[in-house]
Amino acid sequence: VKDNSNLSDENLKKSFYNIIVNDLKVSSNFEVVANATETSNYTFEYALNKNGNTLSLNVKIKAGGSDKSEQTYTLNGLEQYPFLAHKSVKASVNALGLAPVDWMDHKILIARNSSSKKSQIIMADYTLTYQKVIVDGGLNLFPKWGNKEQTLFYYTAYDHDKPTLYRYDLNTNKASKILSSGGMVVASDVSVDGSKLLVTMAPKDQPDVYLYDLNTKNLTQLTNYSGIDVNGNFIGSDDSKVVFVSDRLGYPNIFMQDLNSNSAEQVVFHGRNNSAVSTYKDFLVYSSREPNQAGVFNIYLMSINSDYIRQLTANGKNLFPRFSSDGGSIVFIKYLGAQSALGVIRVNANKTFYFPLRVGKIQSIDW
Repeated sequence: VKDNSNLSDENLKKSFYNIIVNDLKVSSNFEVVANATETSNYTFEYALNKNGNTLSLNVKIKAGGSDKSEQTYTLNGLEQYPFLAHKSVKASVNALGLAPVDWMDHKILIARNSSSKKSQIIMADYTLTYQKVIVDGGLNLFPKWGNKEQTLFYYTAYDHDKPTLYRYDLNTNKASKILSSGGMVVASDVSVDGSKLLVTMAPKDQPDVYLYDLNTKNLTQLTNYSGIDVNGNFIGSDDSKVVFVSDRLGYPNIFMQDLNSNSAEQVVFHGRNNSAVSTYKDFLVYSSREPNQAGVFNIYLMSINSDYIRQLTANGKNLFPRFSSDGGSIVFIKYLGAQSALGVIRVNANKTFYFPLRVGKIQSIDW
């Protein structure tokens, strides 16, 4: 990595370099070396320039000393510089034809407790270097991205003490009301085309999973069980099925049913406390409490088309798993002793990277 920047801001210069190096490592396509010959390695050469509140970045990729790619980027908004680094590494990986990291410049939504009975929704990059408060004041919970472009998200807040689902438009910085319900209302997943929501509601103090059509405003109850059914997620290549967490066995476990059926089948057959599920196509990832290890929750990956289950974490309390947009990475929160971190699992590379959490107590996340 060669930094040809001519910046007077030494803190920005150092931080940007560290993010570039980190991104290259996390991509799992490269081993970053300090001293090596350019003739036998890739060279990531860049120049970052700052003009007022605008950043420009020129990146050259060389292989064996010859140019493979050159691209220039600009960004308005100095504080968003981590995304400039992420975008350049993502594009460089694509230019070289290596395993893509299209998730790298995606934003993460975090709901964090700010004080008693108050919580904020913040937006961050995956390293948590960039953090911005988006929604503040009162209880603001369960943020969920509403489209691939990450221009809107859904969240739960209270309107005259009634749980209410809102849609927040990042282009206009305005929130609009979607629906309300007594007990609770939480958007747990959004269909691929963005037209339908899976919502957990408890109008009669019994949480069930509902399907809400944003175009027709039609609300359909999918589960009807006297206990707890929550956290519905679309699964399958055509969003025709839903997985959800239920206590119908006497403990939290994961079940699946077709959208046009009310017959549910058990999906996970190990552990006595399986929750916090996330899906990508036919795959699901979930957090499971280990039966013989007090306070230990590990994350597991499985497919609905096979019996194969893969354990992804080994110790501590690992919660809130969320797939990246391409399914190749999983973000989660790890608690180990007094320490907490945001973890990124690179599934195919079998590597995990951690970033210290300095955002307060987390209530939920979405990627």
